[in-house]
Amino acid sequence: MEVGAVLLVMVAIFGWGLLSARLERADLSAPIVFTLLGALLSVLGLVDAPAVPQTLKPLVELTLVWVLFCDAARIRVQDLRRDTGQYVRLLGVGLPLTILAGWLLAVWLFPGLGVWLALLVGAALAPTDAALGIPVVTNAAVPSRIRRLITVESGLNDGIATPVVMVAIAGAASAEELAGAENLVGALLELAIGAAIGVAIGLAGGWLLRRARRARWAAEDFTGIAVLALAVITYAAAVSLHGNGFVAAFCGGVAFGAVAGRRGSAELVFLEQASGLVSLLVWTAFGAVVLRIIVDGISLTIVLYAVLSLTLVRMVPVALASIGAGLDRDTVLFVGWFGPRGLASLVFTLIALEELGAGAHEAVTVIGTAVLLSVLAHGITAAPLATRYGRAAGRRDSGGRTAADLPVRGLPRRAPGTSPQEAPLDVPDDSPDDSPDDSPDDSPDDSPDDSPDDTPPRRGEQPRARAARSEET
Repeated sequence: MEVGAVLLVMVAIFGWGLLSARLERADLSAPIVFTLLGALLSVLGLVDAPAVPQTLKPLVELTLVWVLFCDAARIRVQDLRRDTGQYVRLLGVGLPLTILAGWLLAVWLFPGLGVWLALLVGAALAPTDAALGIPVVTNAAVPSRIRRLITVESGLNDGIATPVVMVAIAGAASAEELAGAENLVGALLELAIGAAIGVAIGLAGGWLLRRARRARWAAEDFTGIAVLALAVITYAAAVSLHGNGFVAAFCGGVAFGAVAGRRGSAELVFLEQASGLVSLLVWTAFGAVVLRIIVDGISLTIVLYAVLSLTLVRMVPVALASIGAGLDRDTVLFVGWFGPRGLASLVFTLIALEELGAGAHEAVTVIGTAVLLSVLAHGITAAPLATRYGRAAGRRDSGGRTAADLPVRGLPRRAPGTSPQEAPLDVPDDSPDDSPDDSPDDSPDDSPDDSPDDTPPRRGEQPRARAARSEET
C-alpha cells in the first residue's frame, strides 16, 4: 500500500472521529464512508487490489479474533436468564435454519459453486451485525427486551457460524486440491482443539485478572490492555497447538465473561475501541478489493440471491424459531428484518479470498453484494421502522420489566440525559441476581476506591471503568 493511501485512511479516521455524531444523525454510517474510501483508493491506483488480501491477512485475522472475543465476553450467561428461551430459539434453531436455507439456495442458483463454496456463502451471510442498525438498538421507544434480543443474537451468532465457515473453506480447498489444504477431518479436529484451548485460557485469564484486582496488584489503567492481549493469547496458543484460533477466541471470550466478574465489562472497553479501529480498515479493504470483484461478476441471479438472503432466508427461520415464544407478529417481522450483514461476513469473505484465491471470486461476489445491499437497506430503514415499531409496541417491555441493554460494538456510549433516540445502552441492571460479584467476600476487595461518584477519573481511566468503580462503591 502506498504512503498516500495510508495518509488518506488515517485522515478519514481522524475526520470521522471529529464528525461522527453529526454523520450518524444524517444516517451516514462508518461502513458506508470507509467502503467508499476503499473504492476511491482503488480507482486512484493507490492500492494493489490483488495483493491486498495477502497483505492484510494478519489484520483481518486479528480483527476477527478481537471481535469474536469481545462480543462473546460482553454477554454473560447470568445476564440472559430472563429470556434464555428466546435466545436459544434464535441461535439454536433460527441460525442453523438460516445457514441451511442459504446453503440450499446457493446450491440451486449457483451450481458452479459446488457444495463447499455454497456452504461458505450460506454460513458467511448468516451472522448479523447490530452495529449497522444503530437507530434500532439505541431508540428507547423500542422495548429494551427486543433491543437486547437483537444485540445478544448479533454478539453470539458470528462465533457460532465461524466453525461452519472454516469447515467450508477447508472443504473447498481440499476439493480444489490446493497446496497445503487441510482435509475435512483435520479441520474438525482443529475446531475441537481450539474450543478446548479457548475455554481453558479464558477461564484462567478471567480468574487471574479478578484475583489480581482483589489483591490490588493490577493497575486499573492497564487491565484493558491485558484483556486485549488475552484475546490474542487464545488465538496464538490454539494455532501453535494445531487448533482453530478463531473458535478459541470465541470460546475464550465466553469463558472470560463467565468468571471475570462485574468489572470485566469495563475492562473490555479498550478491546472494543481497538476492534472498532481495525474494523474501519476492514471496511476500507472491502471497498478496495471486493467492490471491484462485485463489479466484474455481478448478475441478476446474484442480486436475487442477495435480496432473498436479506429477507426470506433470514425472516422465515426467525418466524419458525419464534413459534410459541409469545412474540406478536410485528415483533417477529421486526427482529427478522433487522439482521444486517456486516463485519463478520466481510472478514469471512477476505479470509476465503486469501485462502482460495480466484476460485472464490463468485462466492465473494455473492457475499459482497448481500453485504453492500444490507448496509444500504438497513441503514435507510433503521430509523423510520424503529420509530414506527416503538410507537406501536410502547416503551414498556412485553414482560413489564425494563431489561438492561447490552452495549453494541462500534457504537458511541452516550451519557444519560440524552434524547430518547440516543438513549445509552449500558444502563446497569439493578436486579441483585444479575450481579454475581455482590457477594460479601468479593465486593470489598473488588472496590479499591471508596470515594463518592463525583471523584475525578483516574489517569488513563475510561469513563465506563469509572462508572463501574462508582457502582461498586
